[in-house]
Amino acid sequence: MTATVDDQAGKPAPSRSQFRLPRPVNAALGALIMIALVVDAVITLVLEVLYLPLYLGSVGFPIAAPLAGVVNVLLVFGARTVSTRPIVMLMPIVAWTIAFLAAAGAGPGGDVALGSDARTLLLMLFGLAPPLVYVYIQANRPKTRRSTADR
Repeated sequence: MTATVDDQAGKPAPSRSQFRLPRPVNAALGALIMIALVVDAVITLVLEVLYLPLYLGSVGFPIAAPLAGVVNVLLVFGARTVSTRPIVMLMPIVAWTIAFLAAAGAGPGGDVALGSDARTLLLMLFGLAPPLVYVYIQANRPKTRRSTADR
C-alpha cells in the first residue's frame, strides 16, 4: 500500500471571491430578487389589511400591525442582500407604502379597505417605523476595516 499525496497541500483555501457569479448574472439575479421582494411587500400588505379588523371576542386585536413591522424589516433585510445602498433597501417599503395609500383610498364603488381609525394608524406606524429605523442604522453604521494584524 502506498500513501496518496494531496496535491493541494500547502496551498491556501480558495477565497470566497473565487466563487462569485459573473457580473451580468449577478445583476440579473439581484433584479429578480428585488422584484420578488416588491411583490411580496404588496402581498403582505393585502394580508395585513385583511387581518387588521381581527377581533378576539368583543375586543379589537390588530395583530397584523406588529407583524407588519417584523415582515417589513425582513423585506428590507432581504433587499440588503442585493445592495447596501439605502434607496435599494427601501424599495419594498416604498411599494408597501404605495399599496397602503391605495388601500386607504376609496375604490370604484366608494368602498375603503382601511378605515379612519386607530388600527389603520397602528398599521402605518408599525409598518413604516421599524424598517426605516433599520435602514437608518444600516446606513449610518461605521464601516469597519480590518487592521493589518488581521490580514
